[in-house]
Amino acid sequence: MSEPIYPDSDLTGKIIGCAIEVHTHLGNGFQEVIYQRALAFEFRRQAVGYIREPEIEIYYKQDLIGSRRVDFMIEDKIVVEIKALLILEPVHLAKL
Repeated sequence: MSEPIYPDSDLTGKIIGCAIEVHTHLGNGFQEVIYQRALAFEFRRQAVGYIREPEIEIYYKQDLIGSRRVDFMIEDKIVVEIKALLILEPVHLAKL
C-alpha cells in the first residue's frame, strides 16, 4: 500500500523485490551486465514497465549540458542503476 508521502512506494517495493530475487538466484561475483539482463527478465516477469539503458539529459540550472545512459528507467519515474560491488563508495552515489 502506498504511503501518501511516498506515492511510488508500491512501485519501489516491486523494484526492490525484483533486485532481491535476482541476487537470491545469482549471488555475488558477476559483471553488472549479467545482473542487468537478469533484472530485465525479472521486471518482465513481475510486470514492471522499464526501458533499458535510456539516454537521460543533464541540465545545469536551465541549460542542457550533456547526457548519460542509466541502466533502467522504470515507468518514466524511477532510475535504477546497477552496481556489482562489495562496497558502495560516495563516488558511485555522485554519479546518480
